[in-house]
Amino acid sequence: MRLSAEGFYIEHYVKCANCGLLMYEEGVAAADGRDFCSSWCKQWDAKRKAGEKHPVLPLPPRPF
Repeated sequence: MRLSAEGFYIEHYVKCANCGLLMYEEGVAAADGRDFCSSWCKQWDAKRKAGEKHPVLPLPPRPF
């Protein structure tokens, strides 16, 4: 563990298994133990693993 001058530290980085987004909160866990940033990324990954070369999903609603 490293401590900074401000007292903040990061123990480990968690990235989305699909898009690589750095997650600061809990994401959506898969049965195989991988973490996803959203259910959209989890669904897209499942379609890709099922053999779809170009998975198509409607985009999630914008947060703003």
